[in-house]
Amino acid sequence: MGKKRIVKKGGESGATGAASSSRSGKRKMDTGVLYVEATYNNTKVSLTDDRGGVVTWSSSGSLGFAGAKKGTPFAAAKVGELIGERAAGMGVKEVSVVVSGVGAGRESSIRAFATKGIHINSIKDTTPVPHNGPRAPKARRV
Repeated sequence: MGKKRIVKKGGESGATGAASSSRSGKRKMDTGVLYVEATYNNTKVSLTDDRGGVVTWSSSGSLGFAGAKKGTPFAAAKVGELIGERAAGMGVKEVSVVVSGVGAGRESSIRAFATKGIHINSIKDTTPVPHNGPRAPKARRV
């Protein structure tokens, strides 16, 4: 009984890879903005055009990393490499980077993105910093 095997022809096996590369190569642009959101648990990277429309994005969770491994610099570097390849396929020459969050993948995702030959104009940190925070709780009376 068991499962039936389906044998595919040799020409059809590369169809999935071609679909993903053609999907990312549709849009042609030369400048963009790279947003990096690095939390303790995950790293999300998105590439937008100059008007702010998201062109492509990825996260360490969407690459298959699970649990505590999503927040590692290694996972963030893999996300940066993937977005860098997609950006190079679109013809992006230079980007401005906006970083938010205090996670471990802040720097490694940008470094991995830069290895794909795309010039980084500026890096801006928009991590929210509390000025004083909420009022402290009352002292405990025992």
